[in-house]
Amino acid sequence: MKTDFETLKALASYTINFLKERDIIEFSVDNRLPLIEAMATEYGVSLATDDDIRDQAIEEVEEKMGRDNMPEDITESEIFNHARKEIIKSYSGENVEGLYLVESIHNVAVRINNFLLSSDLIDDVYGTDDEIIDFLVKKIRKFSIARA
Repeated sequence: MKTDFETLKALASYTINFLKERDIIEFSVDNRLPLIEAMATEYGVSLATDDDIRDQAIEEVEEKMGRDNMPEDITESEIFNHARKEIIKSYSGENVEGLYLVESIHNVAVRINNFLLSSDLIDDVYGTDDEIIDFLVKKIRKFSIARA
């Protein structure tokens, strides 16, 4: 499965659904789509998609070979595949449904908790930081694109 910003939006929608169902957050229905977009962007700081890794690998190949010496289909080249594998290794191969962790799941949950508390799109947040972070860690670990 190839991941991209749509995958981050699915994770954001999944998260928002569970937070709303458990009465942890309140927000206006009119803010749902902007909230999904904003949370997906916030997730994007902590989680790398296949698209992000591809772009980073292309950048590395450009640096090594020079822009003028790039193969026509760079994504099929051996040097690209090597760079891509090294980038994935730098994430310790750790991922959630094809989203590579730039930081620990706990830190992702802390980031999303802070987002919830500071977002103008959310009317109210209920629960302590620790309760919300623990809840988010469990939900992020269980994320599946098929269930989102």
